[in-house]
Amino acid sequence: MPLSPVPSLLTALTAPDGADRPDAVTVAGRSCSYEELLGAAGAVAARVAGAPAFAVRATATLETVAAVVGGLLAGVPVVPVPPDAGPAEQNHILGDSGAALLPVDFAERAGWSGPEPGPKEAALILYTSGTTGPPKGVVVSRGAIAADLDALAGAWEWTAEDTLVHGLPLFHVHGLVLGVLGALRTGSRLVHTGRPTPQAYAAAGGSLYFGVPTVWSRVVRDPAAARALTGARLLVSGSAPLPAPVFRDLETLTGQRPVERYGMTETLITISTRAAGDRRPGSVGLPLPGVETRLVDEDGGPVPSDGATVGELQIRSGTLFDGYLGRTEATAASYTADGWFRTGDMAMAEPDGMHRIVGRASTDLIKSGGYRIGAGEVENALLDHPAVREAAVVGAPHEDLGQEIVAFVVADGVSEAELMDFVAGHLSVHKRPRKVRFLDELPRNAMGKPQKGRLPPV
Repeated sequence: MPLSPVPSLLTALTAPDGADRPDAVTVAGRSCSYEELLGAAGAVAARVAGAPAFAVRATATLETVAAVVGGLLAGVPVVPVPPDAGPAEQNHILGDSGAALLPVDFAERAGWSGPEPGPKEAALILYTSGTTGPPKGVVVSRGAIAADLDALAGAWEWTAEDTLVHGLPLFHVHGLVLGVLGALRTGSRLVHTGRPTPQAYAAAGGSLYFGVPTVWSRVVRDPAAARALTGARLLVSGSAPLPAPVFRDLETLTGQRPVERYGMTETLITISTRAAGDRRPGSVGLPLPGVETRLVDEDGGPVPSDGATVGELQIRSGTLFDGYLGRTEATAASYTADGWFRTGDMAMAEPDGMHRIVGRASTDLIKSGGYRIGAGEVENALLDHPAVREAAVVGAPHEDLGQEIVAFVVADGVSEAELMDFVAGHLSVHKRPRKVRFLDELPRNAMGKPQKGRLPPV
């Protein structure tokens, strides 16, 4: 059977050694060549051609990879549905997108010869977590994905010589766009471990690894697994800030500093440290080529790049989304009058342009006694204490200060007063918690991010 024409977004699928390389793509222990992947994707394309969109239950399987590539072949947007979505969430996603769930059989094969869609056509509709209401569909174009992957390939020196290893969910930008489409664009071999366990990462023999902070914290708690990664070229962390102690432990155990980067579903990845550049704990690096950033105060005025002043991060880039599906007002509200996307994240910039993310404006900017304090800065200070394993910091109403700093921690053998004094000794005194609450664990989502809205009442 002749191969289907390769989407321009995934040009590496035509690599001369990929068509018959039996382990070009491995997911949860099952492998295939590019030829097999294109044959299965061609069968998907033939089934969905002409549809406005289709949905796939985004399990960590070759079937999910074939579905996404099939959508790109046919020019039909793919809606990845979290496999653990409850009935209400799934029904909302399907109803809002108008997409039907497509069952995929990887053994099916078909050729495909439809026209190649243009770069402005939608590739994916990714649903946000819905922290301020029902999840919204984020429409991401083929051109935005290509621009982002090319910028990251340059920043990370990512080539067909790499073997990419990760075990991240395939319904987010990190696991799907970077972790699958990135490999298929650069031509690097892909090993998806099914689950991102330290043992699976250690056994995979990769040169490039993707993980979220929860993954890396588990890796450093398994020194043997961590030391098995010493042969890797690059360890990349994203989706949430990497605690400074985990950064340092990775360096000690693997011999290299991890690369951190920043992005959102709406922006893809826009800021990153470089493979050949400076990598500092807590820093997500410099804007990628083609990306502009600025920090503004509450009145929209500029914030100085002094490494201390907090402002809202705003972005202009060719990687931005095309809008929220069916929500023109919400799309318009996400931009400033002069065309910058409002990320809702608070950040600081160093004089050399390196960026530090300190949290969400809605939950992580604390205004206490006239000071503007980023929760992430206090969390990192708490995590530097050897007894503290997890930390989440919030602002609670206070009749005198406006807000007081409250810390929720997972820790053993340390008192509230000791942690207050510890933070005061590391940061300015006004940044110390006024209250510390001890928990058995922090509530987290599928990507390992703490869910502050689910913390107990203060």
